[in-house]
Amino acid sequence: MARGWVRDYYAAKLKELVERGEIWEIRRLMGPTGPRAVVEGREFIMLSTNNYLNLANDPRLKRAAIEAIEKYGWGPGAVWAIAGYPELMAELERKVAEFKRTEAALVFPTGYATNVGSIPAIVDQGDIIVSDELNHGSIIDGIRLSRAEKIIYKHCDLADLEDKLRQVHKKYNKILIITDGVFSMDGDIAPLDGITKLADEFNAMVYVDDAHGEGVLGEGRGSPAHYGVEDKVDFHMGTFSKALGSMGGMIGSDRDIIEYIRNRARSWLLSTGFPPAVVAANIKALEIVMTEKERIRKLWENREYFKKGLDELGFNTGKSQTPIIPAIIGDTKKTRELAKMLYDMGIFVVPIVYPMVARGTERIRNEVSAGHTKEDLDKALSAYEKAGRSLGII
Repeated sequence: MARGWVRDYYAAKLKELVERGEIWEIRRLMGPTGPRAVVEGREFIMLSTNNYLNLANDPRLKRAAIEAIEKYGWGPGAVWAIAGYPELMAELERKVAEFKRTEAALVFPTGYATNVGSIPAIVDQGDIIVSDELNHGSIIDGIRLSRAEKIIYKHCDLADLEDKLRQVHKKYNKILIITDGVFSMDGDIAPLDGITKLADEFNAMVYVDDAHGEGVLGEGRGSPAHYGVEDKVDFHMGTFSKALGSMGGMIGSDRDIIEYIRNRARSWLLSTGFPPAVVAANIKALEIVMTEKERIRKLWENREYFKKGLDELGFNTGKSQTPIIPAIIGDTKKTRELAKMLYDMGIFVVPIVYPMVARGTERIRNEVSAGHTKEDLDKALSAYEKAGRSLGII
């Protein structure tokens, strides 16, 4: 047991979070995740997962995992650098390089570990990072762990990025521009064509976190492919945990760069790897995404249908350009009330409030998948209409 004063201190801190409405209510899944799932004993339409291509419960991923368990066992034994890793890992890293269209690739235990390990490995004292103001928290943490200086540019604002690059040009050893490919709260896409053009002009490196772009844009290969600038991006970061339906992180680049990161990224060197079963499932997921384009087409059909429905009801969907479709409410209390009403009607969503987003932009983040049926989406839209009118939002 913790000392009394320690327990009291954190109980008071927890109470503050509860009073501000800044605490997560964690729900229990009682079966596989998918377009519909059983939560706390009830079936829900799921609009809160990143399972864009409906691969999280795909039988082919499960079979690949089972076969790997039978051949390689379950546990990885230790960190990959010390205990080695299954021969499947070399195949996975080749497959990632093929997917990212890079010379080589490195796989991490999580997407978070990829950013907090790779960014500090890439830059050093005397370098500067130029970062979009709405970049993911894992990027922010990676920047904090680096010894480089940082400067923030306005969200997706090429003019401000150019101004910031002009300010730091020739003052640092290296400049690293970092951006999400797709921004996770608004669903908008970074202007990578303009970013890479500015990088050429100012001799900067480009790092793209494409966690929400893979499997969604560029016929599944992500936001650099969407813009046709894959060869202009120096560091292609991604994750298996969203459209690929599994877990783990990845980064692709030139062979020597990848080997350097492998030997310098502390979150790779000091983290136990995931089990061989996950490696096998990841390989299968990549194969599916690179070949089954109809899943991506279905995803976009569902995205267009659902966004149009929310827009016509009068909800503010912001800058959404992807299957991330926010319903921006702008008030913490009403956002939480809306989420509860939707939950009561069998629609699984969660309120996104400060500090996840800025005050005044509180929202429910909807994420449609290729697995949703028109019936699913119609039921969700009907619930939104009923709850939105009841609360005076629309």
